[in-house]
Amino acid sequence: MAWDLIGHAWAEELLKGHIRRGAVRHAYLITGPRGIGRRTLALRFAQALTCEQPPAPGEACGVCRNCRQIARQQHPDLHIVRRAEDTRVIKVEQIRALERLLALTPRAAPYRIALLLDFEEAHPSAANALLKTLEEPPPHVVLLLTAESAEALLPTVVSRCEVLRLRPLPPAALAEALQRRKGIPSQEADFLAHLSSGRPGYALRLHEDPALLESRAEALENLLALLPADRIRRFAFADEASKDRTALLSLLAVWLSFWRDVLMVASGAPSALTNVDYRPRLEALAAAIAPEQALTVVQALLQAADDVEHYVNTRLVAENLMLTFPLIPHSSFLIPNP
Repeated sequence: MAWDLIGHAWAEELLKGHIRRGAVRHAYLITGPRGIGRRTLALRFAQALTCEQPPAPGEACGVCRNCRQIARQQHPDLHIVRRAEDTRVIKVEQIRALERLLALTPRAAPYRIALLLDFEEAHPSAANALLKTLEEPPPHVVLLLTAESAEALLPTVVSRCEVLRLRPLPPAALAEALQRRKGIPSQEADFLAHLSSGRPGYALRLHEDPALLESRAEALENLLALLPADRIRRFAFADEASKDRTALLSLLAVWLSFWRDVLMVASGAPSALTNVDYRPRLEALAAAIAPEQALTVVQALLQAADDVEHYVNTRLVAENLMLTFPLIPHSSFLIPNP
């Protein structure tokens, strides 16, 4: 079975080469924006490391027990660490428990593999606790860390890992791959490639779950309806939106992509828009404000998302954000989107 990745061929070949040469590192850090394919790459590597009947060195059959269990993320020698839904960080207790498991002999594969997802969310004490394993790893252990950027982690953690920095694909290249590899029609593939900003995993999620596109459209229509609204209506929306932290983060991400597009158009650089289906309204809005106003909103959205991630009062965050939106009377940008 090929690794079946969209993009990142260089990373795939690097990891395959490590297996072929018997030069597998004890720790890898895979970085890149969410939806880029960090976890998928890590799981394909884990399959290639543990496959019972590899068709070639560095490959995986995809059908043996190890391959199937790792694909389901249910293998006895695959240990996944992530932040629990009801907590703010990866805790030191989770790393201590992981260390005890990694000290054991593998049960069904040549390695025990630890997959630590979004490790930028680790509490400093948890990151420091991992250092011992990074410095003195058991010979049968491979650590796979993912994060949005290496800079978000402790330098002492990064320095002990082989770092693979994944980058978004050019929209044209991603669209072509979606058509050829997944059979997605040309127009839809081009739309998804732009909307995902070149992130293959996110593009596929958008294709497979129409509800994501529906919620995105609703978020954008709400945003445009708020621009001519008075403070009372804006604060009423903020009160409702702040009740669900996860939904608020999703809303902020959509709004951020839109305002970045506004900033690009207002600055005279509209060549790589994300929300290509909203181009007429982006252009009309950009004509109504100065680039500095768009930049202010982008910065406010970035700060709001960071505050929500760090459990600042969500209603306060949402209300403050409403105050940064420019007040724009009903105009052509509010016409129904084509």
